[in-house]
Amino acid sequence: MAFNEESTIREVYEKVKSSLNEIGGENEIIIVNDGSTDGTKEIINSAIEGSKNNRTINYLFNRGLGSVYRTGFEEAKGKFVTFFPADGQFPASEIKEFYKLNIDADLVLGYLPKLKRSAISIFLSKIERLIYKILFGEMPQFQGLFMFKRQVLESFELVSEGRGWAIVMELIIRVSRNGGVIKNLPGTMFERKVGNSKVNNFKTIWSNLAQIYNLRKVFKE
Repeated sequence: MAFNEESTIREVYEKVKSSLNEIGGENEIIIVNDGSTDGTKEIINSAIEGSKNNRTINYLFNRGLGSVYRTGFEEAKGKFVTFFPADGQFPASEIKEFYKLNIDADLVLGYLPKLKRSAISIFLSKIERLIYKILFGEMPQFQGLFMFKRQVLESFELVSEGRGWAIVMELIIRVSRNGGVIKNLPGTMFERKVGNSKVNNFKTIWSNLAQIYNLRKVFKE
């Protein structure tokens, strides 16, 4: 998942590839370039050149996180699926830990027990969680990375649209309500070394909450 990450994308790609190779077996990396205007596209093309299974999907303009997730859901062909941001804030080694848990689960959700955030970030997150609880009841703990078995997508159709990450919350809700096995895994998140967060802002969160409200109407039908 990349949007203007020219300073980190190559290193993150190499670390993810190394982690997958340590797991063993066949794997694929799909890099979704969300309309980057810097050198991200060129660096990606150089990184995956000659690769058999790894590929990139380039948007002509920035579509937002929701579109990136939807592309991943549609394009991933492996038994296990995870999404990994290109900003270098998550250690790629955690993919192996998610995989170990996911063997006996339908969905593994990360959480960040030692995350340091600003006051406004904490406030927005609390408001968001409260709205989820009001609309959908108790939600599984989730922050950061997640991994799931692709076969769970055969049980339902994800309908969320828009720029936000509502489609991920829809996945969690549907797996939970269908009686799927969900496990949690503590993780680590580093501070950004370069640039600013593309999602941790009022505009994105507000857009996501609007999508969540529409999703509530879907579950009532």
